[in-house]
Amino acid sequence: MVGTSTFSLSLSKQYGKTYRPLASGFIATSRIPVDLPPRIWDAQLHKIEDQGTGCVVSHISNQDRLIVALDVPHVKEAEALVERLGDHVTFYKIGMELVYAGGLDLVRTLSKQGKKVFLDLKLHDIPNTVERATARLADLGATFLTVHAFPQTMKAAKAGKAQSGLKILAVTVMTSYDDQDLQDAGYGCSVRELVKRRAGQAKDIGIDGLILSPEEVGEIRVQLGPGMALVTPGIRPASAAKGDQKRVMTPAEALHAGADHLVIGRPVTAAADPVAAAIAIQKEIAAALG
Repeated sequence: MVGTSTFSLSLSKQYGKTYRPLASGFIATSRIPVDLPPRIWDAQLHKIEDQGTGCVVSHISNQDRLIVALDVPHVKEAEALVERLGDHVTFYKIGMELVYAGGLDLVRTLSKQGKKVFLDLKLHDIPNTVERATARLADLGATFLTVHAFPQTMKAAKAGKAQSGLKILAVTVMTSYDDQDLQDAGYGCSVRELVKRRAGQAKDIGIDGLILSPEEVGEIRVQLGPGMALVTPGIRPASAAKGDQKRVMTPAEALHAGADHLVIGRPVTAAADPVAAAIAIQKEIAAALG
């Protein structure tokens, strides 16, 4: 894990300011410059932009850091989970399984209810198709949309979202993959190397954030600085099983590494008491940030 002093020094060199680390640990996007000029509050991004440096510092509520994955086969099941979780959860992920079962209307419904939606479709097609699909999806009211981190795909998605409030997240390497999987697929590099390369490309293109394993978060935060959202699946509470994820961390570990949002599915949705499970994770988040 990258040390706090290393990150603070990196930001000091990049922005010419002294940065004060939090006492609670390595929360990369919560480093606050000691002497900030006037700032602009961006409610959509939950961020503050420093007018003097362009540095973006994350101000995300503890509740919004937890994204519950609605990885269920039927819309009615998803709706029942949302109703049961009530005000305890403010951010949901809707993926391909639910979308193909009619879940796009649920994106609109949740947005109208004041919930935030992470639309996890991992778009990857010819640029024209990705651009047009992104433009249509931008009308649904989602906060995040995922695409694969190929340069042409990222550029097309950025063009498609235009001036909408939709934020594009690039998927670096799936958290179910490891170095052997990449070797078997013909990649001549490790997961770490591929994530770093794709992260740099995403920043150069102007993508809003990345999906990556919590294991890569610390290094990527130093590489990119504080301006991009880092969203991490592969998060399991200490008491939970790994499932099919190979590169996992607990909520506290991921936040200390610099993650902004934690995507958690089965530990909440498959729990005997989803509300209690969500509350327990929220407490872990609060304790980690405390």
